[in-house]
Amino acid sequence: MLNQARPAIVSMLLFSVLLGGAYPAVVTAAGGVLFPAQAEGSFVKDAAGEVVGSRLIGQVTTGPGYLWPRPSAAGDGYNAAGSSGSNLGPLNPVLFERVAADAAAVRTYAPEGAIPPDAVTTSGSGLDPEISPEFAALQVDRIAAARGIEPSLVGAVVAANTEAPLLGFIGQERVNVLMTNLALDSAYPIKTE
Repeated sequence: MLNQARPAIVSMLLFSVLLGGAYPAVVTAAGGVLFPAQAEGSFVKDAAGEVVGSRLIGQVTTGPGYLWPRPSAAGDGYNAAGSSGSNLGPLNPVLFERVAADAAAVRTYAPEGAIPPDAVTTSGSGLDPEISPEFAALQVDRIAAARGIEPSLVGAVVAANTEAPLLGFIGQERVNVLMTNLALDSAYPIKTE
């Protein structure tokens, strides 16, 4: 029995060291060298150097002069500790009530036209930092009115922050909410009285 136990124990220890220590260390080091911004969390800093968010994780934005993100099912407003979908089925009344409330909120600033799906649905992770160009366009008039500028100026900022599909065909066009809001603040700051 000792002849069989010894190779099993040695193999377990060897693979534990290799796959539990060496491999993660090599991958972490390579990620830090090859993709330093992503490895550090893709943090975004404001003009004062303060971290205001991440390009990769959505956050709650509620001011009328800002682009609003899609709804989140991740805890209390984009809580990364609760990253997940809602698991509410299509016939669940709780889901129906939430979608109806989100649609009613959209109708307060866009009373006509179709509502883009991402305006009332959550992403799989609940942390999606991006919205569709259609949802962003729906918000242009509200943002322009709150900032006291022409809608075409807000539309230009949204267009400048619209990202194409990866490699031209993977995924969809998308607008990063945080980056667009920072661009709006830089180009057309909200006047405080």
